[in-house]
Amino acid sequence: MSDSSARRDDAPVVVIVGGGASGTLTAVHLLRGAQARDRSLQVVLVDRDGRHGLGQAYATTDPHHLLNVCAAKMSALADDPDHLLRWARGEGLGLAGSDFLPRRTYGRYLRELLDGCARQMPNSGRITQLTGTVTSLTAAASGRPLRLGLSNGDGIDADAVVLATGNRPPAGWPQIEAGPRYVADPWGPGALTEICDGSPVLVVGTGLTMVDLATTTTRANKDTVVYAISRHGLLPRRHRCPPSPTVEMSPPGGELRLAELLGMVRAAIKSNGGDWQGVIDGLRPHVPDLWARLGIDDRRRFLTSVARYWEVHRHRIPPATATQIARLQATGRLTVLRGRLVTATAGRDEMRVRFDSDGVGRELRVGWLINGTGPAAEVTGDPFLRSLIDSGLARPDPLRLGLDAAEAGAVLDAAGRPHDRIFALGPPLRGVRYETTAIPEIRAQAAALVPRILETIASGNSASHSALALTAERSTAIV
Repeated sequence: MSDSSARRDDAPVVVIVGGGASGTLTAVHLLRGAQARDRSLQVVLVDRDGRHGLGQAYATTDPHHLLNVCAAKMSALADDPDHLLRWARGEGLGLAGSDFLPRRTYGRYLRELLDGCARQMPNSGRITQLTGTVTSLTAAASGRPLRLGLSNGDGIDADAVVLATGNRPPAGWPQIEAGPRYVADPWGPGALTEICDGSPVLVVGTGLTMVDLATTTTRANKDTVVYAISRHGLLPRRHRCPPSPTVEMSPPGGELRLAELLGMVRAAIKSNGGDWQGVIDGLRPHVPDLWARLGIDDRRRFLTSVARYWEVHRHRIPPATATQIARLQATGRLTVLRGRLVTATAGRDEMRVRFDSDGVGRELRVGWLINGTGPAAEVTGDPFLRSLIDSGLARPDPLRLGLDAAEAGAVLDAAGRPHDRIFALGPPLRGVRYETTAIPEIRAQAAALVPRILETIASGNSASHSALALTAERSTAIV
């Protein structure tokens, strides 16, 4: 998009940075909100890899990569819980609410929903799907209040910006020597095209990413053997089908201690006859509030001592996937190791890996080493988000897991003041909400955000947050 695209007589412009599920859900709710109000609106959806509507999660082409939540809970629309089921039946899929849809099919659903909303835009409104990397966001000197810089030198002027950057790539491992047999980001475009050659694979991490990688590589080549290593050696748990009844949870109000919260959960599981799945599902809607009420020390304690146990119970896998993983373990094609990676040295056709397991040093020689540890935790690992923090336009949350934000997703500047034109949702809010990566949470955030954005851009430049003027004096673009 060139600079000339932002004429003042055009409809208001909302730029969404990130074209994956978070950005797509935001765009869909924005387009529907503008249509319901008969507003003219320009939406620019910018995705680094051109995977609009798909992102990292739904760009997979492997039909055995399934959603980790049953179809009944995966509607893209916050006010229409049966929307996905109706779409699937219209496609002749015969989908039941308890089924687990292939992720590539869900990606097609999101794409078609986005395209359908775009066709119904009122007046002169439109949506532009732009492939590019956003490198800077600053206050504009004139015209629209915000300006985004792209890596190719282009700029976009905007009336509001939504940061929907999704999950970050895995953090780097300094003890791993880079080489042609090391895959630093398994979900980068084309990253897995060569690893199904039958040579052994070692995945660092034993979570959802590893499950996908083991499923793909062993199906692609009958000779492939997968090793997976993590500090705890824990695998995601299996969904129960039909699901357990959700246990309604009523956490106490006021300040909360981690020990008190854990005791409450254990007591609820005991009262539920030992069935933890219904308790976890009942606790899930309360997580953002509970997280906010924990002190910083207790949040840190949770991340170091509890988080992994929460993740394997909260982020469960479909029964079919769990059966496949169990079969691979039983036949020796998947070995889960509990330990710590020490070094990895690159060879021409192999990776030589040393790791510590229960105090005993061991070594493996594998054909491929894959970083499957999941999204990086440190917010400043993302160059764009780091530029916002360095300029004072944003600040990290206290644990530096993402950006600090007000309740409705308004980004806080360095002084702690909420912007009225810069918002975030999804994974960038992990530090303030913790549970913020799944479709049900993100669609609710998008639905709540849209009325505020539409109200702000309708009020014109006079409503612009005063922090923008301050930041304009301090910021420099880093294109």
